[in-house]
Amino acid sequence: MTDVTHIEEQIAHLTKTVEELSDIVARQENELAVATRRLAMLMEREAGREMDAGGSVPLADQRPPHW
Repeated sequence: MTDVTHIEEQIAHLTKTVEELSDIVARQENELAVATRRLAMLMEREAGREMDAGGSVPLADQRPPHW
């Protein structure tokens, strides 16, 4: 096998790997966006529950005691 053929095979393999990783990153970006929206909805829902229960300031908006 010539050096050029070997290099072409390596380039093809690396190109395939980069495309696969790009697909994985794009999928993870979508999953992270969905998870972020869901977390925001849950935090808003919990803050509403705390306010309905008579709390003055939602705990999500308070600093932890160690700050």
